[in-house]
Amino acid sequence: MSTIRLTMAQALVKYLAAQRIEVDGQEVALFEGVFAIFGHGNVAGLGEALYHVQDQLPTFRAHNEQTMAHAAIAFAKANGRKRLMAATSSIGPGATNMITAAALAHANRLPILLLPGDTFATRAPDPVLQQVEHFGDPLISVNDCFRPVSRYFDRISRPEQLLTSLPQAIATLLDPEHCGPATLALPQDVQTFAYDYPERFFAPRVHCIRRAPPTQDELQQAVAALKQAKRPLIIAGGGVHYADACETLAYFAQAHGIPVAESQAGKGALADRHPCAVGAIGVTGSAAANQLAKQADVILAIGTRLQDFTTGSRALFESGEKTLIALNVGRFDSLKHHALPFISDARVGLQQLDAELAEWHAPDSWRERTAPLKREWADVVHNVTADQGLVLPTDAQVIGAVNRQAGDDSTVVCAAGGLPGELHKLWQCSGPGSYHVEYGFSCMGYEIAGGLGVKMAKPEREVVVMVGDGSYLMHNSELATSVMLGHKLIVVVLDNRGYGCINRLQHATGGAGFNNLLQDCRTVEAGAPKTDFAAHAKALGCESESVIGIAELEQALVRARSATSTYVIALDTDPLPSTQEGGAWWEVAVPEVSEREQVNTAYQGYREAKQRQRH
Repeated sequence: MSTIRLTMAQALVKYLAAQRIEVDGQEVALFEGVFAIFGHGNVAGLGEALYHVQDQLPTFRAHNEQTMAHAAIAFAKANGRKRLMAATSSIGPGATNMITAAALAHANRLPILLLPGDTFATRAPDPVLQQVEHFGDPLISVNDCFRPVSRYFDRISRPEQLLTSLPQAIATLLDPEHCGPATLALPQDVQTFAYDYPERFFAPRVHCIRRAPPTQDELQQAVAALKQAKRPLIIAGGGVHYADACETLAYFAQAHGIPVAESQAGKGALADRHPCAVGAIGVTGSAAANQLAKQADVILAIGTRLQDFTTGSRALFESGEKTLIALNVGRFDSLKHHALPFISDARVGLQQLDAELAEWHAPDSWRERTAPLKREWADVVHNVTADQGLVLPTDAQVIGAVNRQAGDDSTVVCAAGGLPGELHKLWQCSGPGSYHVEYGFSCMGYEIAGGLGVKMAKPEREVVVMVGDGSYLMHNSELATSVMLGHKLIVVVLDNRGYGCINRLQHATGGAGFNNLLQDCRTVEAGAPKTDFAAHAKALGCESESVIGIAELEQALVRARSATSTYVIALDTDPLPSTQEGGAWWEVAVPEVSEREQVNTAYQGYREAKQRQRH
């Protein structure tokens, strides 16, 4: 057997560089590259190894370990989980910074290969700089915190362990059912140990995503339920995108006359102009979609994990007579809410359903309800997003301005706070790829880094990041990375001077304004400073400007589209309003007793709402 002597780190990067995948009939590199911030836990081993493969496996320097991992995750999401990136850090704080990103990837079923440095396997110099010692278990390091937020975890304590562990990690990253973060903790000494690896281990391999078909009994069960339906509804989730099933869904819905509502991850599966598209579902849903959901007798949920925002905390589907069919590649998700499991790849499952349903379609009376509801909701969207000439516009009005300026080549990116809810309700999608919102983990600070990842995945698209002042102040450093790498973003910063979304929730549950808006926080007598976001962005190398009102914003967006580098636009907004039309109840626990009468009143409303929950 022919062998090649390499360090563990050299073997790892050589293996990653040899992985390929077929996408749209073309063979491309599976890994776009590696985001890296070097330290004493990875610079000598993995850093030296990456230096020699820059042409095959590029290394990208970032400014924060959490946000570089966010960018890598967004890259994978924008590529439909078919192309990936890795992220490596030193031991200690570098590694723990990536744990939040790992949790985000785990919650959203998104792949990333995490390569945190670790302490010495030999333990000869223990305790080393940044090592956290566990008094009762010397095997534990901070990297064990990755275990609950990784789909696959291993600590490589011998260089030959790569031979078995690395293929398993890659398989997890590409598994439609178990997709999520894979973590290989790399002790810094083991990275430098040499081993005689079999040369065949590094032979190029072309991966294909497997498409699991349904069993015949589950297929027939779903067909029978749909054929009996008088008021069917489809909920499209993220799995529709990842299975390349958007075109299949568009055809299926129209052929069988079934309206389609979308979760956050599923939004954009259908263009808004599609006749069956009725908008967002759930807590942040359209009135059209939620009214149809309440009336529906059969709901076909495709590729969604049916989280509380989608189901109105299990109250939206309150009728016990509803039949829920869960078409999902994962057994775990297919069994939720007492659904009829339909375990299958979304595209294959829809194709087989279509063949079995043949000429069946929903009753004309049900299909005729869709168009007027859709028109009514379109009027709502037009009204709430129109420019009212306000000095402090609402989030909805800013979204309207950005949406009007966005072409079919644009992708909007967002994550936490009030903006995702408003975007889910109000953003008019041009089709797949036009909407990228992280709402499985709702992680503040994802927005700008996520925009960078999307731009790296789709350089031909105009990537527009919408971010509040709270998230911007948490994580903004990858603006500098976007400029450094030449990946232009348009970033719109909505400054409502605090955490406006949670302030509204605080009041909705009967609480007093406290510690959310800056005006309600403990400060010096002069108050909190007013952040000049345009000046800050300029200091990071961006083009930038501050504007007042919607008219100035729309003019600035035109300038931003013409710019060649990242362009940041900042404007002040009103923290109090949100779109009241549409939506559904969301369960947020309210204290049973309080000195505030408003809390006691809110608790009574909470108890009444809970009676509608479906179990």
